[in-house]
Amino acid sequence: MKLDHIKEPRLLFAKGEHICPRKGIDAYGVFDRDSSARRTQIHVGAVGSGRCLESLAAWLEQCKTAIESPAEKRHPNLSPRFCGFNLASGFAAEFVHSTELTRQFKNAEIDELIAIPNYQERVARAVDFYYEQIKFLAQNRPVEVIVCVIPDRLHKKIAYEKPTGEDHAIEASTDVGGAEINFRRALKAKAMHLARPLQLMLASSLGSNKKGMQDDATKAWNFCTALYYKAGATNPWKLATDAGKPPSCAVGIAFYRSRDRQILDTSLAQIFDELGNGLILRGTPVKLDKEDRVPHLNAEQAHSLLTAALKEYRVAMRTFPARIVVHKSSNFSDAEIEGLDRAGRELGIDAIDLVTVMDSKLRLFRDGAYPPYRGSLIEVEENRHILYTRGSVHYYRTYPGLYVPQPIELRIVRSDESPTFIAREVLGRRPPCLSSSWV
Repeated sequence: MKLDHIKEPRLLFAKGEHICPRKGIDAYGVFDRDSSARRTQIHVGAVGSGRCLESLAAWLEQCKTAIESPAEKRHPNLSPRFCGFNLASGFAAEFVHSTELTRQFKNAEIDELIAIPNYQERVARAVDFYYEQIKFLAQNRPVEVIVCVIPDRLHKKIAYEKPTGEDHAIEASTDVGGAEINFRRALKAKAMHLARPLQLMLASSLGSNKKGMQDDATKAWNFCTALYYKAGATNPWKLATDAGKPPSCAVGIAFYRSRDRQILDTSLAQIFDELGNGLILRGTPVKLDKEDRVPHLNAEQAHSLLTAALKEYRVAMRTFPARIVVHKSSNFSDAEIEGLDRAGRELGIDAIDLVTVMDSKLRLFRDGAYPPYRGSLIEVEENRHILYTRGSVHYYRTYPGLYVPQPIELRIVRSDESPTFIAREVLGRRPPCLSSSWV
C-alpha cells in the first residue's frame, strides 16, 4: 500500500489563476468574462409560498452588493468577503427577478401534501406539484434558471427516509441523504425536457446568520456561483491543463429507477468538455443482472448512448475530443466495454479511458482534530486507488466541510494515463470549498 498527495489543481480565471474558486473570481473575474456570447443578465424564476418568495427576493437583493465575512472567523482564506453579484464585480453579471417570474402556492396546498400518509405517494405528489409550476414558468416566462424553495415543514416530510438494499446501491453516488435524492432527482428528471435548470433551496437557508448555518458571505458564494453556472454561462473557471496533452472530455454514466419503481432507466448523467460545461442525456430501460443485482447496459445501449453524447459534444465544440474518460459508479461489463469501444472507433476517438468511481469504506486518520488532506491518494492495488476529494486543505488551514469526508475508490479498468493523472483530473472537477447543499 502506497500513500501519496496530489497538489491542489490550479484554476484559470479571466486575468489570472488561483487554487480557490472564490478568491479567483473576486481577484481575476470569471473565466468567460470577456466572451461576447455569455449572459450578463440572468433572469431568475421562483416557485414557493408567499413567505418563501419574499425571503428569496430579499436574498437576491442582498447578493447584489458585497457581503463581509464575520470578523471572528479564524480562517480568512476559507471565508472571504463576497464580492457581490453585479456588473462591476468578479461575476460581471446581474440577476433579474420580479413577481412576474414567480409562481406562488397556498399554505393549504402544502398542508394537503403533508397530510398524505404514504411516504412514496407524498414524494410523488410533491414532485408533480412543483413540476406544474416549473412548467408554467419555463413555457411562459423568459427565465434562465428556476429556484424552488422548499418550506421546512414539507422538507421534513419528504427528506428523512433513506433507501436500503438494491435502491441504496443505485443511488449511492451522491453526497446528500437518500430521501433527498428521491425528491430532488425525481423533480429534476421530470422537468428535464423543459430545458430550464433548477436550484432547490430550503426555506430555512434563506435566513440570515442563523445559529448553526453558514455565514452570509459563504452562502452567497455557493448560491451565486451555482446560479451563474446553471443559467447557461460558461463555468466561472477553467481547470489548468497540460498544453502538451490532447483535448479530452469526461462522461458519467448513472442509473435511476422510474417513479413507479417498475423500470430501471439509465441516464448518461453528464458529458463535460474542458471548460466544465455539461449536458444531460437520457438512455433506455435496462435490467438488473440476476447474479450481482447491479444494472448494466448491453453492448448496443452502451454504443448508442456514447455515440449520442459525443455527437452532442461535436455540435457544441465543432470537433470531437481526442480522448474521453468514462466514469461509472459500478464495474464495467464486457458488453459495456465492447459497445463503448465500438462507438469510439466509429467516431475516430484516439483513446477511451474507463474508470469506476464509487464510495470507499476505507478511511485514513491523522493525528490531531482534522481529517486527511484533500488530494490524499492511496494505492491499494495497481489499478485500485482511494482518493480524498474532500478533506483538510493547506490553503484554508482547516477542513472546509461539515461532515466527516468520505473518500472515493477509483478502479482504473483501462487507461493510457497514470493513476495519479486520472486522480488529478477527478480532483480538479471537484472544487475544494464550494458546496451545493440542497441544490
